[in-house]
Amino acid sequence: MTVRLAVFDCDGTLVDGQAGVCHAMEQAFVETGLPAPDRHQVRRIVGLSLPQAIRLLAPEADEELRTEIDRQYRAIFRAAREAGQLVEPLYDGIRELLDALLADGWTLGVATGKSDRGLEHCLASHGLSRHFLTLQTADRHPSKPHPSMLDAALADALAAPDQAVMIGDTQYDMAMAVNAGVRALGVDWGYHTTAELHDAGAQAVATSPAHLLELLA
Repeated sequence: MTVRLAVFDCDGTLVDGQAGVCHAMEQAFVETGLPAPDRHQVRRIVGLSLPQAIRLLAPEADEELRTEIDRQYRAIFRAAREAGQLVEPLYDGIRELLDALLADGWTLGVATGKSDRGLEHCLASHGLSRHFLTLQTADRHPSKPHPSMLDAALADALAAPDQAVMIGDTQYDMAMAVNAGVRALGVDWGYHTTAELHDAGAQAVATSPAHLLELLA
């Protein structure tokens, strides 16, 4: 039986998590004695693993300082989540999109720069945990655009690359898809521009979840 696999990025694709990421990153930099990074630059690294994101935001910092920023970020983000202060709303139409894909026989997965705990909390808070067969996070893989997450998702789903698609809002998602030999579809409601998505390998860029469903039909 042919398995059709749709793998989604999380932040910027399924949910709008930029507020929590920006706040935690700003506070982590301040706690380590560095000026807070520009929010536009923080949004652009959403989707990368945390160590890679910090390397881009603090290129002059040494490894010890980057490690401390990483530690502070994780602690601040975890405290916000445990206090119920973390807001990661689903984009309008995403739940209906996922339900429609499942009804049409698709197998679903997630490949994200979040941690295992962060992704599990995010999906559970929206009642979406059971929608996804395979969950791939930065805890167990190199940062995007390395294809490791997609390779693992394909193996979990027993899907062939030519029957799979990666859906995301950043050039890192599109490049990961290209590196894994799967179809790349962008979405325009996230953190990178349509032109950047096309330049990184997107075959098409959806303007809404309903449009994305049409592209997957």
